Amino acid sequence: MDKIKRNERLAAMTQILTASPNHIFTLSYFCELFSTAKSTVSEDVAILQDTMQHFGLGKLETVTGAAGGVRYRPMDLKSNGREFIQGICEKLMEKERVLPGGYLYFSDILATPELVQGMGNLIAGQYYDANVDFVLTMETKGIPVALMTAQALRVPLVIARRATKVYEGSAVNISYVSGSGNIESMALSRRAVKEGQKALIVDDFMRGGGTARGMIELMKEFNVTVAGICFVLALENPKHRAIEGEKALMLLSDMRDGSPLTIRPADWIK
Repeated sequence: MDKIKRNERLAAMTQILTASPNHIFTLSYFCELFSTAKSTVSEDVAILQDTMQHFGLGKLETVTGAAGGVRYRPMDLKSNGREFIQGICEKLMEKERVLPGGYLYFSDILATPELVQGMGNLIAGQYYDANVDFVLTMETKGIPVALMTAQALRVPLVIARRATKVYEGSAVNISYVSGSGNIESMALSRRAVKEGQKALIVDDFMRGGGTARGMIELMKEFNVTVAGICFVLALENPKHRAIEGEKALMLLSDMRDGSPLTIRPADWIK
């Protein structure tokens, strides 16, 4: 095998690491792949760390210990996450997006891959140290962002459904009060999660948190701990709040009281 040049190694390592966020690759893995010494691979990792930090491409971490190595986390280190979310806010404040009844159309935002991936990375960055076992969402609009969050955390995505599906086997069903005050139901296959795990709840919109409260109650049925709750968009000052401690990427003024449409990035986004 011909000797691999440093620029070739760096290109290959970048692709491998960024394609598998939050996965720990041992230095020995790269040594065998490139037929090179561990000291050389360590130098390559240091170069990639500096480059990613300089250009805000994410964070490359070295993990110590017997199972240690290096892992890529798609966190924005140049603090332009707020600029990214502000751009989405401006798209959402276009007048033609306001629907009759005070609803906001943003399904196209949730169907745009680069936007969804960016939002998922921002959410995941808040929960890397929470050691979650899976991301939970409610069908259907929250699925894209939840999936990208799960990818960044390298954990499975679990979807609660409004009705039991035969092909998912036996399930746990609960009733809950939605944000609109209606009694709704949700179901989750008994095989989907395991007792004692930790969940991160990700959904598209929070009006009062009724659906999220339902997912929290559903997790109690499985004896699963909820490590966090995050939304793409949330009503800034809901009249009734069913949950506490949630995060949202964007905050929305209540349009139904006659006030102008205002959407802004959440304060925690830098």
